[in-house]
Amino acid sequence: MPRILDKEQILRESAIVFRQLTEYCVTIPKELFFKEPAEKWSMAQNLAHLIISLKTTVPAYALPKLLVRLIGGKPNRPSRSYDELVEKYRQKLAAGGKAGPKFVPKKIAPSFTREAMLNKWLTITDEYLEAINKNWSTEQFDQYIVRHPLLGKITLRELCYFTIYHTRHHLEIIKSRNTVSLN
Repeated sequence: MPRILDKEQILRESAIVFRQLTEYCVTIPKELFFKEPAEKWSMAQNLAHLIISLKTTVPAYALPKLLVRLIGGKPNRPSRSYDELVEKYRQKLAAGGKAGPKFVPKKIAPSFTREAMLNKWLTITDEYLEAINKNWSTEQFDQYIVRHPLLGKITLRELCYFTIYHTRHHLEIIKSRNTVSLN
């Protein structure tokens, strides 16, 4: 049965995965957190990518609805389920889809700390959750669309689903980098 999450479920799932990522990053030894594997992002760069992604997502939920409509338009189909959205994203990745230049994290300066990055992460996740909670109802998620760089036009509900899955996806990458770094 397709999973269609309502506003409360979206807020809860988002908060859970945001907390899991934060708690996991705190456990990583600082020297490993910034270590860059050959031709891959470091754990810190994965977090930076999530921060960049969420910073571009927040306006969809924080701007007045009229502006969201003018920028994105009206959907011409119902929202996909969580699983359908995740499958579409996985297919795009399997077909070679990658983060566009705007979403690729820069090399992180040695003076930057894990704590500073986590503070940025906590700030942007709070802004995201607050914007959704304050400005949107479950029904409204299906009435507005935005352009996603990899997925094309998606509803705001689908953008919520993407945000949850995308955070989980990068948490798993961070965990795998930590495992590799320890060996």
